[in-house]
Amino acid sequence: MYGANSSSLTPGFFILNGIPGLEAAHIWISLPFFFMYIIAAVGNCGLIHLISHEEALHRPMYYFLALLSFTDVTLCTTTVPNMLCIFWFNRKEIDFNACLAQMFFVHTFTATESGVLMLMALDRYVAICYPLRYATILTNPVIAKAGLATFLRSVMLIIPFTFLTKRLPYCHGNIIPHTYCDHMSVAKVSCGNVKVDAIYGLLAALLIGGFDMFCISVSYTMILRTVVSLSSVEARHKAFGTCTSHLCAIVITYVPALFTIFTHRFGEQNIPHHIHIIIANLYLLCPPTLNPIVYGVKTKQIREGVIKLFCKEKHVLGMEYIH
Repeated sequence: MYGANSSSLTPGFFILNGIPGLEAAHIWISLPFFFMYIIAAVGNCGLIHLISHEEALHRPMYYFLALLSFTDVTLCTTTVPNMLCIFWFNRKEIDFNACLAQMFFVHTFTATESGVLMLMALDRYVAICYPLRYATILTNPVIAKAGLATFLRSVMLIIPFTFLTKRLPYCHGNIIPHTYCDHMSVAKVSCGNVKVDAIYGLLAALLIGGFDMFCISVSYTMILRTVVSLSSVEARHKAFGTCTSHLCAIVITYVPALFTIFTHRFGEQNIPHHIHIIIANLYLLCPPTLNPIVYGVKTKQIREGVIKLFCKEKHVLGMEYIH
């Protein structure tokens, strides 16, 4: 079970046990996860392609959406292929360092996703509260710096997870009752004191999620005040209508995230473990799957861009057929 570093009780590999208690249903459980991943990959890559090629979508709002799509598709790609290998081929072993790497990327990109949602809220705040200065405030360099700062914040706050987990002794075994390497799931396999891990994990969640939700709340409070002060009912509906997609994305992302974070620390005694793991997987899959659909349905410019792109492709294929 242990590799060359057994003297320090560091395992050579972990066993990801999938969803304990539902092993017989792994194949059936994998099917919705597989289809959700395909929808997420196609939808988000399609959005990125559309935004990069459609000139009408070269605006701050859509640049942030492209960043969200990139974060989403990268996030689910770090876990789903490995998860499907567990469900389909019973390949449960994962190298110790590979597990730490997966844990780092999962938490980094979930933190980045939260930061991008916060940036999108600030974008809506500037667009509605300062419409005449929108283009001058949110320039391309500002957007690039904001995106980079959000990613670097995530990296700096998540890096300690890997060191905290690596220092722990694993004398209780190497079986993780999960489908991917999550910080607390790995830490709880240890026979050491994980109090520091739990406290830092909660602190990181508050510094990232708490700060982002505070900024989102303040942004929407200011947006609501501005919208209510508009004299025209039609103008109010139009202004707030630009926020509906973003509000849906916030709900889709934060509800399962908060459930996962707090049940890991406070509610595991009352919630069956397999329910917790299924919710943790949906937390990584639902936002990437649903965000392109929500934005595609709710955003007129994206719908028009999709139609225009398909018409262009159809025209090109028709010309090639003629020649």
